[in-house]
Amino acid sequence: MSNALKRAAEQLPSGPLPDIGGAAATAGLLDVAYATLDSPVGTLLVARTPVGLVRLAYIDADEESVLADLAARVSPRMLAAPRKLDEPRRELDQYFAGRRDHFDLEIDWSLSRGFGRRVLQATAQIPFGSVSTYKQVATEAGSPRAHRAAGNALGSNPLPIVVPCHRVLHTGGGLGGYTGGLERKRLLLEVEGVTAK
Repeated sequence: MSNALKRAAEQLPSGPLPDIGGAAATAGLLDVAYATLDSPVGTLLVARTPVGLVRLAYIDADEESVLADLAARVSPRMLAAPRKLDEPRRELDQYFAGRRDHFDLEIDWSLSRGFGRRVLQATAQIPFGSVSTYKQVATEAGSPRAHRAAGNALGSNPLPIVVPCHRVLHTGGGLGGYTGGLERKRLLLEVEGVTAK
């Protein structure tokens, strides 16, 4: 190591690293804070804006495309800032541990619009341990005959788990679809004590 590098390394603080996310937010430079969370359904990317939780994604192996979509649709001023996501991550951990039956998080609905937003807002009202149908959700959203459109809106839900699209089933009780895959849907229902066909 060169002498210049040694001197620079000696000048670094020995304690914890500074909270860059906090400094960026204070300076008005942070629009989207994000972090990851390991969960029983895989690794999740959790993102928030000053308004509230804006994105929760199953990242499997594709974190970059989720971040690119957030940058394009919300703001490119993003930063990995885990401290800013302490509350959502804590609530998700509690949910998976069976110690939470609802989320007390502010939601930023900016990634959904029109009928799709109404479907998601109706879905957010389905209680823990209960299920609904695509037709019921469409009715709650104001269009009783638009159950297929409701399914499409749920398929593009930017906040799965927190906006519990896993609680929406076919009228006959079948699972229907789920963006995260049917195994995840089954597991989420099991966390809530629901057995689906």
